Amino acid sequence: MLPRLLLVDDEPRQLASLHDLLRERGYHLHTAATGKDALGLISSLRFDLVLLDLRLPDMSGHAIMDFINEQAIAADVIVMSGDVGIEAAIGALNRGAYGYLRKPYSREELLKTVTNALQQRRLQHANRRIASQLENSEKLYRYLVDSSPDIIYTLNHEGRFTFINDRAYQLLGIAREELIGKHYTILVHDEDQERARYVFNERRVDERASRNVELRLKCRNGSGHGAERTFSNTLMTISLNAIGMHVPDEDVRKLEFFGTYGVARDITDRKHAEEVISYQAYHDILTDLPNRMLFKDRLGLAVIQAKRKGAELAVMFIDLDRFKLVNDTLGHVKGDELLQQVALRLKECLRRGDTLARQGGDEFTIVLPELVQREDASAIAQKFLESLHQPFDLDGHEVHISASIGIAVYPHDGESIDELLRHADIAMYQVKALGKNGHSFYHDSMLDVSHQKIALEQSLRKALEQNELEMYYQPQIDMVTGRIVGAEGLMRWNHPQRGLLTAGEFLPFAEDNGLMLPISDWMLGALCRDMQIWNAAGGQSIRLSLNLSPQYLDRGDFFEKMRGALVRYGISPAQIEVEITENICIRSPQYAIEQLNKLCQLGVSVAIDDFGTGYSSLSYLHRFPIHTIKIDQSFVREIDDEHGHYPVILAIISIARGLGLHLIAEGVETDVQARYLKSHGCVTMQGYLFHFPVTLASFICVLEEHFAVPDSAAPAARVA
Repeated sequence: MLPRLLLVDDEPRQLASLHDLLRERGYHLHTAATGKDALGLISSLRFDLVLLDLRLPDMSGHAIMDFINEQAIAADVIVMSGDVGIEAAIGALNRGAYGYLRKPYSREELLKTVTNALQQRRLQHANRRIASQLENSEKLYRYLVDSSPDIIYTLNHEGRFTFINDRAYQLLGIAREELIGKHYTILVHDEDQERARYVFNERRVDERASRNVELRLKCRNGSGHGAERTFSNTLMTISLNAIGMHVPDEDVRKLEFFGTYGVARDITDRKHAEEVISYQAYHDILTDLPNRMLFKDRLGLAVIQAKRKGAELAVMFIDLDRFKLVNDTLGHVKGDELLQQVALRLKECLRRGDTLARQGGDEFTIVLPELVQREDASAIAQKFLESLHQPFDLDGHEVHISASIGIAVYPHDGESIDELLRHADIAMYQVKALGKNGHSFYHDSMLDVSHQKIALEQSLRKALEQNELEMYYQPQIDMVTGRIVGAEGLMRWNHPQRGLLTAGEFLPFAEDNGLMLPISDWMLGALCRDMQIWNAAGGQSIRLSLNLSPQYLDRGDFFEKMRGALVRYGISPAQIEVEITENICIRSPQYAIEQLNKLCQLGVSVAIDDFGTGYSSLSYLHRFPIHTIKIDQSFVREIDDEHGHYPVILAIISIARGLGLHLIAEGVETDVQARYLKSHGCVTMQGYLFHFPVTLASFICVLEEHFAVPDSAAPAARVA
């Protein structure tokens, strides 16, 4: 009779592919796309095997397994899931799943698992059939079949082996002849002898008999299949079922006990899988460090001990500086390698008894128990910073990072786990606010600063609704003609309590709280509206540039948003220039190329902002449709001598000239800087030397005055 299989998956293509694959093996197949259909088939038909997807539209696969167990339906289950979490696997194993396949799985893996499940089912069925046939007529030795996948044995009333099948040799490496007549205790691990005494001397025969008792058996090293499958190569874990054997005693008219019959199943692999799952539940898979759950558990124990001894302990919160930049530019694989190297360096700085854990992302936490003095925590934090100061080698890429470390001390900074972690986190953000690459102890005054940040984040969400954002414009000057040739749009926030805030004071909060997309939508519309006002006033054509967030470029509908805004306000694409950072290009180059090419085809030009400050490759300047390079103000600020030598500036000017790119210098604040740049070929500039960022109304006044002056008399105007 052909095995009957039920295939349950809500994905039609997956279900059809699975059906075609198994149909070739000659199985009798039924399919279901919902949990309701599956339950109906399971209730009405007998299935040998159910291949079950955990995620169904109307119920979970776990619920179907619960139904199978509650109804005592004799069907094995193989779970198929794309869930990367361990909860699904634990739930399936706890419900008696035969196997667990993680999608996508290979054809060979599926077929092997199905074949093994059906083979084991056939063997189990054979064992039950033989045991039933022999239960009354051959109650002694014919209970045992050497073809069983389990160890089957009998003991006499003294606990000595009278029979054991060949499976014992395959699993334990000990021949049957060596065991016959020996006491069972020679196989049982010393620590399990007490528990084994009850099960190996089992006299009961009904439902009170010993079932599924787990014991560890000794294996012989170097021989037998089981020795290769155990952790220590000397022990194997079994699940043991045993019942008493009795024969009638006619003289006293009762059953006389003459021994024990038992079945021992090798569950070493299952125990191994359970231990792996349990380990992964409390450890970070990437770094092999304790995760947040295990860290909190250890911190809780450390707090209890510190309270009992009247001692102090320190909690550190570590956040890596510049990690996001490395992750975005070199990719997530290199970012993961960096985290692994960081974890190794941090571990080398710890004392015995300290706990280092990964909270997630680029955040680590540490508990330092039995702190003698606060300076000890400070010294360890300094060791961390020094260890991270050395460069990291990521397959030829030399990477430099630092860390911001916040420290909270029990009991002064909190007596609960959450308090200590929260205050260490606040102290860490204080370090970041002060320039990063350092450490700081928590102080109550930091809580006020933290509350101010939360209030700022909440106000920012309302700023869009209440029209508190405004675009300011900083003109760009051609030093040869003295004319304004363009302007950069800069966002400002008219905060009702704190006054005018620059983008640097609130955009970081927007990036962390998912507000960059709606803010970028607003900025694009505001800039086009302002350009429409200038064009309607009959102003001469100038180009406005806007800074584009990486999150905004990554959004699939960015191009349509841009084109729609230009059409809606009647703006020529040639009047708009989009500024990106070089890191956008490196993080996802092919996608960035596609997006930027669409902009160029539309007529919008592209500029690289802050050129030279990120992880850049000159090859990207050839591959990407770039029209302008902007020299970052950090390089311009270094110019303090008109006749000095500034190689980075000269190199950027040379690159732009060689590639035929337009060049703009940002942050020009002194005449010395302007003359140096102009003398070496950079003639377009912006900065406080010429104009501060101004509102639209002031910007229009500046333009009207500027273009009213003949070209020959146009000065490089400076306005406050």
